[in-house]
Amino acid sequence: MAHRRTLDCRKWTVPAAAIVLAGVVAPATSGATTSAPCTPGATYGSPLPSQAVASQLIRGGFTFLEGPTWDQRTGTLLLSNMQNPTGPQGVQPSAVLRYTPPATFETFIADSGSNGLAITADGTRVLAATHDNRTVSAYSLTDRSRTTVAANYLGRAFNSPNDLTIGRDGTTYFSDPNYQRGNRADEQGGRTSVFRVHDGVVSLVDDTLPQPNGVVLSPDGRTLYVGATGANAIMRYTVFPDGTTGNRATFASMRTPDGATIDCAGNLYWASYDEGLVHVFSPSGAQLGTISAGRNTTNAAFGGPDGRTLYLTSGVSGGGFGLYQTHLNVPGNPY
Repeated sequence: MAHRRTLDCRKWTVPAAAIVLAGVVAPATSGATTSAPCTPGATYGSPLPSQAVASQLIRGGFTFLEGPTWDQRTGTLLLSNMQNPTGPQGVQPSAVLRYTPPATFETFIADSGSNGLAITADGTRVLAATHDNRTVSAYSLTDRSRTTVAANYLGRAFNSPNDLTIGRDGTTYFSDPNYQRGNRADEQGGRTSVFRVHDGVVSLVDDTLPQPNGVVLSPDGRTLYVGATGANAIMRYTVFPDGTTGNRATFASMRTPDGATIDCAGNLYWASYDEGLVHVFSPSGAQLGTISAGRNTTNAAFGGPDGRTLYLTSGVSGGGFGLYQTHLNVPGNPY
């Protein structure tokens, strides 16, 4: 999920011409699915058709895309479209877009303030890392009403919640770098952290990672992965039955890890912002290959009727951002 440089941190702006939606629509199949993509006890082969996979552009011309998540009830993809910072606080406006394959894009939630997104297990809400008010929020997928999931930690405002992942019991783990904090006061004492929230109670996972970013749970829920963008590393934590974490270790090293997703076999797909690539790792940390997607890749998510379409949010040559896709051999979990 999820995701993320502030638009001006790389000292580039989006050309006005790039705001017009344009691009190439790759073939895709529409349609919802109601069954879980992962088969318990199944054996999966190699996830990639080749060691270096190229993705196809669906559409470009967006400002800055993030947080893709597949809604299997409707057969659509939700994603955040962030704009350039505005106002004295330098906050980035954001909306949730809905993509219906093969070619339809529409605004689903205007002014969502969102970055990373994740659909809840019951399919009724989308959780959002919301930097507009520095919280984690939930939006109803029926009436699009907003509620707060995590308001603060020990009474102090978060920096700018960025990405999140949801466990089987509803526990949500989320990253809190400062990329979208803008000019608002630092209430975290210079720390950028990973938190978890369960039944409204926020607990600290780790406050020593420089700019934590993408967060992913293993299919069995026993391992939490966090990309530390500032350390060029992916960290691994044991998740205990009560949702607490421990046994931190370095899982892999890579340049500027951003958002990520995982498949049913436990293979990780981690976006490298600087490289414009998604690096694929086995559960043991072995590098299996890469998937290319434009420039400044921010995130990835599985979707499609069979769960094997990988959607990627990434920059487009010439300016702006686009949504890309490629079809792989192993379905995603969750997606």
